[in-house]
Amino acid sequence: MPNGIASRIVALCLASAMAATAPAQACTNIMLTAADGTPVYARTMEYALEVKPDVVVIPRHFDYVGVRPANMQGIKWTSRYAVVGVMSFGEPYVADGMNEKGLAGGALYFPGFAGYAPTQGADPQKSLAPWEFLTWALTNFATVEEVKAALDKVAIIDLQTPIVNFTLPFHFAIHDATGASIVIEPIDGKLKVYDNPLGVLTNSPTFDWHLNNVRNYVKLSPVDAAPLKIAGQTFAQFGEGSGLLGVPGDPTPPSRFIRALGYVASAKPVADGPQTVRLAEHLMNNFDIPVGFIRADAKGDGLEYTQWTTIADLRARKYYIKSYQDEVLRSIDLTSFDLDAKTLYLAPFKANPTPPALQFSHP
Repeated sequence: MPNGIASRIVALCLASAMAATAPAQACTNIMLTAADGTPVYARTMEYALEVKPDVVVIPRHFDYVGVRPANMQGIKWTSRYAVVGVMSFGEPYVADGMNEKGLAGGALYFPGFAGYAPTQGADPQKSLAPWEFLTWALTNFATVEEVKAALDKVAIIDLQTPIVNFTLPFHFAIHDATGASIVIEPIDGKLKVYDNPLGVLTNSPTFDWHLNNVRNYVKLSPVDAAPLKIAGQTFAQFGEGSGLLGVPGDPTPPSRFIRALGYVASAKPVADGPQTVRLAEHLMNNFDIPVGFIRADAKGDGLEYTQWTTIADLRARKYYIKSYQDEVLRSIDLTSFDLDAKTLYLAPFKANPTPPALQFSHP
């Protein structure tokens, strides 16, 4: 069973205080496929305050009890599948993760558009808080199709986090080992599901809006533009990349969606999962937001930045993470753990700003 109610409330108060003052609006999600068919998922996580993440392995048969106002008992479930992922504030609810069957996904910020079901009158045994939904999905299901089939049995309720009157607005990207992807968005109290063959997701607006926005960029191409001839004069491009003139470079969600889609669509597939993990790492580097580039106001408050990036090889069940203060990609092989363990496995992800030394030897 998760930690006690008191510790959980403390954690959620911290999370909601963070969200209320410095929302994470710059998460970017992609999916790549290797030449051998291996799907590899990657995403960034942005916050303006340090969330001190832990990498957690949640075993099978781990008991959950959902949090509700006034310590009321909420939904109960027991994990069917083990999960590796990233959690914050010491609570076993992941913001991103992958399970032992290769189902993976993340919660991405969705401000201004998330519309949860009302808490009043909701069935407590079918109602999930926004921060519980992803963990519920990853611990219970093996494929995207299983998740889709189960969505009419639950609701995400408009549950404000304790003390701070704020509801965390999320939508969710889910992928599986077959390469299937969906986007789940809470709209007007219902869970709207989109198939997502593009494998790309950012933040607001809604996913269908982002798909319509792609129509503004249909002439972009990774192939260089041909020289232009006017009145007997030939005008050639200055250098490589002229076919991509017009790709938006700002960090807003619509611009990042187009840029991410451009990288995914044009990336040359590599042979297998391990090589695709490295390809994903290179692509995700383009979405790093350094401290100071985004500011909530002129005073410099709300300096949102990329705190961590995760990558998951959905066939090998290997999960990778790197952070702002430690750019070395670390690996977690989910298959190497005792997945029937009685307690969580935890690895605090500590900052290590000193690059490891390069090792030399005599030839």
